[in-house]
Amino acid sequence: MKQAMEELQNAILEHVRSPKYQPVKPRAIAKALQIPSEEAHLVKKAVKELVKAGLLEFGSGHLVYPAGQRKTEDSPFRGGEIIGVFRRKEAGHGFVRPKSKPGDTEPPEDIFIPADWAGDASTGDLVRVRLAHRRWRGERALAGQIVEIVERQNSRFVGTYFEQEGQGFVQVDGTVFAQPIYVGDPGARGVHPDDKVVIEMLRFPSHHRNGEGVIVEVLGPLGKPGVDTLTIMREFNLPEEFPPEVLEEARAQAALFEEVIPPDRYDATEETTITIDPEDARDFDDAISLERREDGTWVLGVHIADVAHFVPAGSAIDREARERATSVYLPDRVIPMLPELLSNGLASLQPGKLRFTKSVYIEYTPDGVKTDVKIYRSVIRSDKRLTYEQVDAFLENPEAYRKAWGTKVHDLLLRMRDLARILRQRRRERGALELVMPEVKVNLDRRGRVIGAHLVPNTESHQMIEEFMLAANESVAETLRDRGWLFLRRIHKPPAERKLRLLQEFVEALGFPPRDLEDRFGLQGLLEYATGKPQQYAVHYAVLRSLQRAIYSPAEEGHYALASECYCHFTSPIRRYPDLTIHRLVDALLLGKNPRINPAELATLGEHCSDREERAEAAERELTRLKLLSFLSERIGMEMEGIITGVEKYGLFVQGVALPADGFIPVEALQDDYYDYDRTSHSLVGRRKGNQFRLGDLVQVAVAHVDLERRQLDFRLIAHRGHPTPGIVEESLAGFHNGKKAVKTNRHRSLSQRLNGTKTSKQRVKKPHGERSARKKSK
Repeated sequence: MKQAMEELQNAILEHVRSPKYQPVKPRAIAKALQIPSEEAHLVKKAVKELVKAGLLEFGSGHLVYPAGQRKTEDSPFRGGEIIGVFRRKEAGHGFVRPKSKPGDTEPPEDIFIPADWAGDASTGDLVRVRLAHRRWRGERALAGQIVEIVERQNSRFVGTYFEQEGQGFVQVDGTVFAQPIYVGDPGARGVHPDDKVVIEMLRFPSHHRNGEGVIVEVLGPLGKPGVDTLTIMREFNLPEEFPPEVLEEARAQAALFEEVIPPDRYDATEETTITIDPEDARDFDDAISLERREDGTWVLGVHIADVAHFVPAGSAIDREARERATSVYLPDRVIPMLPELLSNGLASLQPGKLRFTKSVYIEYTPDGVKTDVKIYRSVIRSDKRLTYEQVDAFLENPEAYRKAWGTKVHDLLLRMRDLARILRQRRRERGALELVMPEVKVNLDRRGRVIGAHLVPNTESHQMIEEFMLAANESVAETLRDRGWLFLRRIHKPPAERKLRLLQEFVEALGFPPRDLEDRFGLQGLLEYATGKPQQYAVHYAVLRSLQRAIYSPAEEGHYALASECYCHFTSPIRRYPDLTIHRLVDALLLGKNPRINPAELATLGEHCSDREERAEAAERELTRLKLLSFLSERIGMEMEGIITGVEKYGLFVQGVALPADGFIPVEALQDDYYDYDRTSHSLVGRRKGNQFRLGDLVQVAVAHVDLERRQLDFRLIAHRGHPTPGIVEESLAGFHNGKKAVKTNRHRSLSQRLNGTKTSKQRVKKPHGERSARKKSK
């Protein structure tokens, strides 16, 4: 093994030191060396060892350089060239978003790439761009020419097979490629017209030539049950079954585990502890205990499944978990980060069973001021498993449950309610933001088809658990910071000044009183002022658009939405790899060890976990879109209410209320007038009649056209309702369930979820929503 690693390292050094080498990421080096994809992790490991040895260096974006040859990286515009990610538009042109540099407060300006300067780059590719003119033919952007594909985002794509003039073609799904891809003789691999297939690109299309590929897998007809899910899984390269060595290790861990209390663990089995989860959850990774002392002080216990005990660093399970980085929650299945033998068995805090945990005990004054934090490697025995619905019913009439649940659980729940209210108020006082947007969740039948929907409430039971998870995450982060260790933080940067200026213009155009939105309390005050008013959705949508995305990084930055100076993810190690890394640091802390922490490696891991999280969300979003479009393709003309979620000079983006499908109304379809775009007020304004379509307005629309291959939905405007009432979602859902509107609905991806990355409760595993809006449960 050692000899093989040395040979691999020598091959990497020879490749990187060659005169034609251009800095790329380790996985691109693996492709260049023709290393099988299942062994690509060995290349990453070898590169890291060479970096430690001083033979290679990591550069911006974790590109690999020969030692001593890394270029100055203070600016993305080096020598008239930049490195960035390309996004191609249907017309052939595109834009490149340059990679940000550390400390940037404003996002870099996009580079406009004309169609004949884009080469064969496709969406998602990392490219090198040579800057050209300051402006390009009236485009409000820098312009440039792609001179190199640094790293391909994908080489495999999913599409629909068809035949034309005796030749086979595939129309790739979405808008990645405008033209079909030639795949050779018809009938290859037994494929039939209209089958969904996976192709490997042999030649990427460009402005000057067509693309060519080869079919590597036939998924089947789109209407066949499960094909839509397979389509998305292949499109996003999602994992499926665990490798045999991973399952073997999981079985070995199960064989070693005994339900006994080891002498080196704190015994918390006598404490009253409960879990609160969705009704359909199978893994229970957090439990709560809470003591109220005679002097009024509180001792909150947050007990988290000790996944690190079952997943040794560097093991096969760990390597696979690191590669997956997160569980993926699709509408009709879960792709877990860890084998279910661990996630639903050994690590799950099932009632009545001894389970290993990391316990965080946080002491508070009677009014919720934190005074002390203690962390233990512990053992608990959960007293009761409760659902959110059960707890909400309890909170409405606590005495009705005293006899059935026992006095200990009864009193614990009341203490939890009281402390959570105190903590929530204190968090609001320090400036935490709360986006009040409803969430609609899809209902599917056994074949994965849309059959209905329901509103996911943010009830007090959810808020209780949210507050305790936030408290534990923050307390662990502060403990590691005080130790002086680097760790993966969950950071959320403040909004860019430019976006806040645009937000200020928008809310003033709505007639709202002026506020200093650069001050977080001004932004918080705006959200509170808008809540309950007809303009609520418009303002909350606009605020969301101004906020940046939360990511994982060792950078010493806080979490803007939560108003937290130091924050990490600790409470969901079953489904998030960053949490597992924090658990290992806690182990080192408690065992008196000093972990070896490589800043470059940690930054690379943070980027990887952030990318995997974004991939998981995009896959969920696309599969939901595909299921909705399939449903609507059979219901052309169906009417529904929708909210305007985007306004551009070329039309309106609308999301259904009870059926949360995203569609578009072209400006040409607004035939009652000629409309001009007003950037300040996010609106289209009629020249003659003065009609105004604004962000957040309610409209009545009808399904006009569905394109399953491009995943596009066009609406036809029926009526303009103006600002919606805050209860419009409940009203619309009731209308659908009462039967006259043909349908029920799919899952609505709530605005709070787009901001950050944690999840809502779903099938099998609870997915806290927490920090994104600082409203929903964050684990």
